[in-house]
Amino acid sequence: MQDFQQEKQLVLDFFAALDAAAPGDQAAVLSRFCAPGLRWRGYHPFGEMTGIDPVVSRFWAPLGRSLTRMRRRPDIFFAGRNQIDGFQSVWVVAMGHLYGLFDQPWLGIPPTGKMAFLRHAEFHRIEGGRIVETAMYIDIPHLMIQAGLTPFAHQRGAHLVQPGPATHDGVLTGPQPPETGAETLALINRMIGDIGQWQSGLPLEEELRRTWDEDMIWWGPAGIGATCTIERYAKQHSGPFRAAFSERARTGHVARLAEGHYGGFFGWPNFSAVHSGPFLGFEPTGRRVSFTVIDLYRRAGDRLAENWVFIDIPAFLEQIGQPLPIGQP
Repeated sequence: MQDFQQEKQLVLDFFAALDAAAPGDQAAVLSRFCAPGLRWRGYHPFGEMTGIDPVVSRFWAPLGRSLTRMRRRPDIFFAGRNQIDGFQSVWVVAMGHLYGLFDQPWLGIPPTGKMAFLRHAEFHRIEGGRIVETAMYIDIPHLMIQAGLTPFAHQRGAHLVQPGPATHDGVLTGPQPPETGAETLALINRMIGDIGQWQSGLPLEEELRRTWDEDMIWWGPAGIGATCTIERYAKQHSGPFRAAFSERARTGHVARLAEGHYGGFFGWPNFSAVHSGPFLGFEPTGRRVSFTVIDLYRRAGDRLAENWVFIDIPAFLEQIGQPLPIGQP
């Protein structure tokens, strides 16, 4: 069985080189580790880009100039084969915070001169010893709140610089038993099947108990926030979200994989739905909107214990005509 050590080491070396690079040197780093035709997907306002030059000029260089001495604090790191393409491609997944001194504006967000933490989750597809595809999802509203802005009138959950796994074992640099990852992926698939049955007739908390631990923690994006326990998750996010969106249509995932007790997926987008109820303090518009999401999970036994969620809230707000006050990259 493949242990993904070469792919993991490539991505770890890439991260170390980016940490050590000045903004003017980032193009050389990407050229060393990434394919010339790199396919890169990022949250609004970045969107999809092809090639190293636009990724550096629009994302990495401006961010590096703004968040000086930028470094990574990893909380989750794993690899695996992608279920969506029949387990053909290999992806490496990372999650945590990019941190540094917020010294210059970024996307029009005013600097603080203090430490700032930018939540990120990323998927990298490895082929031929190069990164050929990347999904780089970042929580821009989380940074806005740290800068003193108030992009949302109301947030049901807690706003936090979110920690990693309670078990402190999410950085899987070494090989893992393949059967453990298979069990994690199977549980994630069962949970996805339940979510796809919004009209199943089961009470929400009863549905959640099929795959979630009673004391589960849901680490949601800024605007929604974090919550814990099935009862409070149902009250503070899952129930209000389902009430706010109807006629859900799944568009599918790009990658879904697991290793050890960790797994997750991303889509581009994941699904669409009609905005038919209040959400984030905004009244319903009746518009069909799409949601681009990364979900990462920690399994404990036969239940999901923690879930880190990245939702492209800026893109959603654009779609309902309520854009965030951020500039173009």
